Amino acid sequence: MTTTDIPATMRAIGQDTLGGPEVLHEIERPVPQPGPSEILVRVHATALNPTDWKHRALAGLYLPEPPFVLGWDVSGVVVAVARGVTLFEPGDEVFGMLPYPHGHGAAAEYVTGPARAFARKPRALDHVPAAAVPLAALTAWQALVDTANVQAGQRVLVHAAAGGVGHFAVQIAKARGAHVIGTASAANHEFLRGLGVDEVIDYRTTDVAEAVRDVDVAIDPLGTENALTSIRTLRRGGIVVSLVGVDAERVRAAAAAAGVRAVGMLVEADHAGMSELARMVDEGTLWPTIAGTFPLAEAAAAHALGDTGRTVGKLVLTVP
Repeated sequence: MTTTDIPATMRAIGQDTLGGPEVLHEIERPVPQPGPSEILVRVHATALNPTDWKHRALAGLYLPEPPFVLGWDVSGVVVAVARGVTLFEPGDEVFGMLPYPHGHGAAAEYVTGPARAFARKPRALDHVPAAAVPLAALTAWQALVDTANVQAGQRVLVHAAAGGVGHFAVQIAKARGAHVIGTASAANHEFLRGLGVDEVIDYRTTDVAEAVRDVDVAIDPLGTENALTSIRTLRRGGIVVSLVGVDAERVRAAAAAAGVRAVGMLVEADHAGMSELARMVDEGTLWPTIAGTFPLAEAAAAHALGDTGRTVGKLVLTVP
């Protein structure tokens, strides 16, 4: 595709009000133009994350009131580059995460974003599984590597280990030589063992804080009570990394009393991190699990499935 082939308008999935999946509908809007240091990407696939259905339904998170187009995960082809871009040129296959939270808009045929929010798509993946990687795997990478600096031989507790972030966190921790403990419902235990989890805990029937001890790093994607439970599993000097908002005062006080660290993080767009994830995929140490694929026009059905909280891996929208 040349710049003369880029259309003036595109399809996207928008919403005019907050609510359930039924508020999502197909819209037509202008194709965005890349600004300095940005690229324009023809989207081939975009994945959903819990933050998508939370922002669709709830006020008071990070975005203003609708109308807006959601979506942060992208896999596609560069069709134009703006001044200052040195990493890519038109025709390159890329994947990445639009800057979170205000860079949303991936549920569309075209997106613009900073060139350094993207990396070259792994050779081992086509666009559908590639789109499943960015936000969730980058969250796991930044929690385990950048924040906790997981080392070989350490004990890592991953809550909701069969979920989007969780199943990537398991693989990243195992690739770094950690002993991994994962929580999940019994139906997902075999899946986790297949990923290499060393100990699987059924959170529905087991008191995790009683069953697990001497953990070096805990990944908390669930909130305050889960963070407090995680603190009770940590050895002195350990760390719990919360991926969602918590009651910071309660969690910090409990961590200080236990002699451990408690930190919260938001995922950041990161070319270097995406490049590391692409390397792991091509080496065979990281692989996305796809819970289901839907055409862009059926985004509401994908959101409805995501709302159940029972998917294993990631949901992906294809953009024909």
